[in-house]
Amino acid sequence: MDLTLQDTHQMIQETAKAFADKELLPAAQKIDKEGVFPSEKVAKMAALGLMGMAVPEQYDGAGLDTLAYALAMEEISRGCASCGVIMSAHNSLVCDPIKLFGNADQRRRFLPPLATGRRIGCFALSEPGSGSDAAGMRTTAIRDGDHYVVNGTKNWITNGQEAQTCVLIAHTNPAERHRGISALVVDRLESPYGIGKVEDKFGIKGSSTTSLVFEDTRVPVANLLGQEGDGFKVAMVTLDGGRIGIAAQALGIARVAFEEALRYSRERSAFGKVIGDFGAIQEMLADMATDIEAARLLIWRAATAKDAGQKYGKFSAMAKLHASETAARVCHKALQIHGGYGYVKDYNAERHVRDARITEIYEGTSEIQRLVIARETLSEYAAMA
Repeated sequence: MDLTLQDTHQMIQETAKAFADKELLPAAQKIDKEGVFPSEKVAKMAALGLMGMAVPEQYDGAGLDTLAYALAMEEISRGCASCGVIMSAHNSLVCDPIKLFGNADQRRRFLPPLATGRRIGCFALSEPGSGSDAAGMRTTAIRDGDHYVVNGTKNWITNGQEAQTCVLIAHTNPAERHRGISALVVDRLESPYGIGKVEDKFGIKGSSTTSLVFEDTRVPVANLLGQEGDGFKVAMVTLDGGRIGIAAQALGIARVAFEEALRYSRERSAFGKVIGDFGAIQEMLADMATDIEAARLLIWRAATAKDAGQKYGKFSAMAKLHASETAARVCHKALQIHGGYGYVKDYNAERHVRDARITEIYEGTSEIQRLVIARETLSEYAAMA
C-alpha cells in the first residue's frame, strides 16, 4: 500500500500547516484565555477555502475530498483546537448534509455563503433530555401550510451563537419515533430563533457552545432536506462523516502536545542531563509517537473509504474512538513530562489536556463508538457464517 500523498493533498497539508504555524499557534493561548470566537482567524480560514472544503466548486467551495479535509483538520487543530472544531462543525455537520441531501435550489441558496465563510453553520440534534438517544428528541416541526412550526430546545450546539444557518433535526411526526424525524435548514434571519445559555466550558473556549430555543419558529417547507421521515438517516450519515473530522481534530491536539513535550524533554535538565535521556521519559515519548501514527492511519483509512464510496461507518467510529482516546493519553503524558510547569497556564500542556477531553464526548461518545464498531463487526461475522 502506497501511503504517499498526492500533490494536491500535500499542497493542502502544507498550506494548512503554514497557516497554523503563522496565525494559530501564536494566538491559541489568547483565544483560550479570552474565550471569544476568533472571527478574524475564521475569516482567514475561509479565504483559504477551509470552510467549504468538500463543497463543489460550482457552489464556491474547494471541491476537495475527505482525505484533504482530514489533513487540513489535523493541521488547523494542531494550531488551535477551538478553530478546529469551528471548522469541523461547519464543514462536516452543515455543508455536508446540504450537499448530500439538499436539492439543487437548496444547494444554490445555502452552500455558497457557507463555503465562503459569509455565513457560519451549526447542527442542532442534541437536546437537554436526549444526547446519545437521538430518537428520544422532543423538538417538533409540525406542518402548517407552506411552513413548519418548530418548538423545542436544542443543547450543546457548536457555533450556536454565531451561526446564521442551522441544520435542524426535529420530529415532524412524533408518533413515529425515529421514522418521524425530519431535517430542515433554518435560516436564522428568515426564521428567527432564540439563543439560550452560552456554556462556560472546560476547554475549546474559543468555540461557542449554546442552546437554541425554538418557539413557534416558522420554517419554509422548501427548506426540508430530502423527504419527511429522512431526518434520522440524515443525522446518522452526517455524524459518520463528522467523526472523521473530530478524529482529525483529536489527532492535531495530540500532535501539538507531543511536539511540545518532545521539545521540552530536550531542553529541561535534571540530575546532570536532559530529561529526554531518561528511560521513563523515552517510554512515554515512544507510546505517544506510536499512538499518534496509529490514529493517523485509522483516519486515513476512514477518509479514503468514504472517498471511494465504500461503507465507512465502522472505520470512522474506529478512527474517532482511537484518536480521541489517543489525545487524552498523549496530553496526559505531555503534562507529566512538563512536571510542575505543565500544571500552570504559562505553558500550553494544561490547555491541551482540557481541549482533548471533549473529543471523547461530542459527535458520539467513546461508548457509542464501541457500540457502532461491535454492531458492524457482528453483522459482518453473521454475513460470513
